[in-house]
Amino acid sequence: MSEPAEASSALSAEVTESGDESSLREGDSSLAELYRRESSRLVRLVARETRNREDARELVQDVFFRLARLGRSWEALERPQAYLRWVAANLLRDRAKIARRRSASLHLVADEETLAGADPHKLLESRDMLARLETAMMRLKPRTREIFMAHRVEGLSYAEIARRTGLSVKGVEKQMSKALVALDHILGGR
Repeated sequence: MSEPAEASSALSAEVTESGDESSLREGDSSLAELYRRESSRLVRLVARETRNREDARELVQDVFFRLARLGRSWEALERPQAYLRWVAANLLRDRAKIARRRSASLHLVADEETLAGADPHKLLESRDMLARLETAMMRLKPRTREIFMAHRVEGLSYAEIARRTGLSVKGVEKQMSKALVALDHILGGR
C-alpha cells in the first residue's frame, strides 16, 4: 500500500473512531484526492522546519485530521492548500511553545547550582601521566616516534605514513609495534 493510501486509511480510521463517520464517508473521495495532491508537498514544507521527516508526516496527519473533522464544510474553502499550510504553521508554532516550556522547566540557573571543582588528586595523576608519557616518547627512536605520532595524533593510515616516510606498510606496522611495546614497557611500571 502506498504512503498516501496508508495515510488516507489511517485518516479514515481516526475519524471513524471519533464518531464523525458520516461526514468522512460523504467527503472521503475529495478529501482523499486532496491528500494525494497536497500531502507530500506539505510534508516537505514541514520537514524543512522540523528537520525530521517522521515528525513532519505525523504533523501532516494532524492537519488532515483537523480538516476531516470539519466535515464537508472544508470544501467551501477557496484555497484548501493555503488552509492546510496555515493549520500546519499553527501546529508547528504550538509544538515549539510546548518544547520551550519543557526546556524552561529543565533549565538550571548556574548561580543556584554548586559546581563540582576539579579533583586535585586526578589533576596530579594526569600531570604525572603526561610527564611520564613525554619521557617515554622521548626515549623512542626519532623515526618510531614520528610514525607513532603520525598515526595516533595526526590520524594517518599506515599506507599514508608509508608514502610519507618511504617505508613499506609492513615497515610502518613494525615501527608502530615497536612504539607500542616500548611505551607499554616504560609506562607499565606505574
